[in-house]
Amino acid sequence: MTVRATGRPLTRLEAAQAQAEHVLGARKAKRVAAFDSGALYVRSGTGAQVMAWLIDFTVFLFGVGAGFVALSLVDRAVTLSDNLVAGAGLSLLVVVPLLYGLCYGNGRALGALLTGTQLVRARDGSRIGLKACWAMLVRTLLMPVLVVVLLVTAFSTGSSDAPGSLVRTSIDPGATRRLHEAGIR
Repeated sequence: MTVRATGRPLTRLEAAQAQAEHVLGARKAKRVAAFDSGALYVRSGTGAQVMAWLIDFTVFLFGVGAGFVALSLVDRAVTLSDNLVAGAGLSLLVVVPLLYGLCYGNGRALGALLTGTQLVRARDGSRIGLKACWAMLVRTLLMPVLVVVLLVTAFSTGSSDAPGSLVRTSIDPGATRRLHEAGIR
């Protein structure tokens, strides 16, 4: 537990975390955070976020694999040009996450459903909506690149802080609901 300076009053977030400890337990209370709008929520645990990403990435890989199988079956039946097969194969890497993202409008794709998380807008906690396709593309294709960039940055600068700000964040919807039901908003 972090010790605050003597004589300094608790911030709103610190007070909410202290209250939440009785409702959620110490581990989840430490993950209480505030959206840009000021509303409180419970961040998903790191393990749950990683598992959700792994599940979504596995679905992406299976989707691309199924697309390649379908493409090869069509190629056997119709004999497509090599350029068309290569272009269609590469386009699967973008099309599959975009199609999978259509299932992600409420922030709960298969990975989130299985891990009990939900991706929401960091601004106010609202649904992702139509930008879910882009969010899934980022999660499946660009996340591995981001991890490499963050590792290189951490080793070269000694800081693990990522530049920029979050547009979306992953919440624990069950814990957030219990937090709000307890009157901690």
